[in-house]
Amino acid sequence: MLIKLHNGAIYDPAQNLHGEIGDLFIRDGIIVADPGPNAGFDAIYDATGQIVMAGAIDIHSHIAGGNVNTARLLLPEQHRNRMARRLNHPFSTAKWSSTDIGYRYARMGYTCVVEPAMLPVGALDVHLQMADIPIIDTAALAILGNDDLLLRLMRAKAGQNQINDYVAWTLNATRALGLKVINAGGANAFKSNVRQFDLDDIVPDYGVSSRQILQTLQRAACELGVPHPVHVHCNNLGTPGNVETAVATMEAAQGLPMHLAHVQFYTYGAEGAKGFSSAAARLLEAFNRHPNITMDVGQVLFGQTVTISGDVIAQYSRHADASPSKYVMWDAETEGSGGVVPYRYREASFVNTLQWAIGLELFLLAEAPERLFFTTDHPNGAPFTAYPELIRLLMDADYRQECMVGLNQEALALTLLPGLKRELNFSDIATMTRSAAAKLLGLNDRGHLAPGAIADIAVYDPGRRAGARPDYRAMFADAALVFKNGRVVVENGVVVDRPDGQAQTFTPDYDAGIARTVKQHFDRFYSLKLNQYAVNDGDFGERPRFHYL
Repeated sequence: MLIKLHNGAIYDPAQNLHGEIGDLFIRDGIIVADPGPNAGFDAIYDATGQIVMAGAIDIHSHIAGGNVNTARLLLPEQHRNRMARRLNHPFSTAKWSSTDIGYRYARMGYTCVVEPAMLPVGALDVHLQMADIPIIDTAALAILGNDDLLLRLMRAKAGQNQINDYVAWTLNATRALGLKVINAGGANAFKSNVRQFDLDDIVPDYGVSSRQILQTLQRAACELGVPHPVHVHCNNLGTPGNVETAVATMEAAQGLPMHLAHVQFYTYGAEGAKGFSSAAARLLEAFNRHPNITMDVGQVLFGQTVTISGDVIAQYSRHADASPSKYVMWDAETEGSGGVVPYRYREASFVNTLQWAIGLELFLLAEAPERLFFTTDHPNGAPFTAYPELIRLLMDADYRQECMVGLNQEALALTLLPGLKRELNFSDIATMTRSAAAKLLGLNDRGHLAPGAIADIAVYDPGRRAGARPDYRAMFADAALVFKNGRVVVENGVVVDRPDGQAQTFTPDYDAGIARTVKQHFDRFYSLKLNQYAVNDGDFGERPRFHYL
């Protein structure tokens, strides 16, 4: 099948296209070169006056797994039916169901989403949930750094090669795309009544520091050739003065690739009357000195949400702030722990206003948008459905100023935000959410519109107005047209097709002898049998679920 997308304004930073008017051609789900004047098209779509980008990629959004389901159970009032009943599919009308996730992402022009915190013991559950999300492709990052076997190996002074084999075995068993490290060693320290855990603190009973764990796993990812850098949730999340922890973590990378997640929650100084201030300038100064580091923001936006995390120290420390007043803390086998705490970000709050402003400072002050990524750490800072609001805040300085009028002025005075007039443009948005995101994840077949890429394409109509300016929120909330693998899945903000997505995975080679070590550990400490642990192609029937990088 041959399709032509005609006369759109193409934004594709990977090809240095920044609004040039042109055509795109799709043959059997792949973008191809111009087939020539005599080509016979099966369909032609007129994109005159519209913005054309590759399908968007979310590198960090909690869309599946135990924490997500626990949050649903804890807050049933947050997932009442809000979709029209138009599908004969189980739970298709439930808010925050797997169906709703796929539909809402697709409507915004997203075609690939990464679940950034998959506990290996729950990998099959995560993949089954993601397989039930229609339209979008997915991937997951396997959590290591608090698992008993890794810490035992390190305590026994195991060589890096054996650690590498264990990491590679884990990636294969869980069908993950890469590694996630959450407050390395912190969950195990919490079991020994530790309530604050820094980068150089020692995990009780194991004799290794958080820094050693992080560097060991980072080296493993690099030596195994994992495309995505180790994805790091730092120590001291949410505490005043924790910008120094983030800077120390950058330095701990020793020049190797490392990705720092939701850094808004690590951009806190300890200045001012309340001992809490913005440290955006400090973080970005260090970021500019470390070109090996990438970051995503984790923007806070106002309203009700729920925080979910494998960082049990951070979650337990704020359980008294739960709104509504209920929470869950948990521990899973020998691999980790975490918590679910509902929270409402309020405009009048000093802390919440500061968090909102810090995230925007990071976006607007950053000199390298190709290394800074667009996230709200869904649902921790805000639900992913708030992305269009965030885009408007970044692209419309007048709107940003209007929003600041109703916020806590004492907090705003501790930031640079009121004086920032910069507005991001379409190329900035395309860089953060398309070309750079694909490159960061090692997904070379998407994020751009060059021949050979899969035909994941989003078309937006800038004709909607907010006074004299385009209404960027409305524009990015409901795409005019979305193609997934060359199939039209959204027209004028309405989902019209729901193909199955695939999970992206990376399965490096390893010495099979590590399996004996893992089995011995399972037989001694786990209630789950090893043969019930790994994710297999057959778990999804005849459906081709995985795409192997």
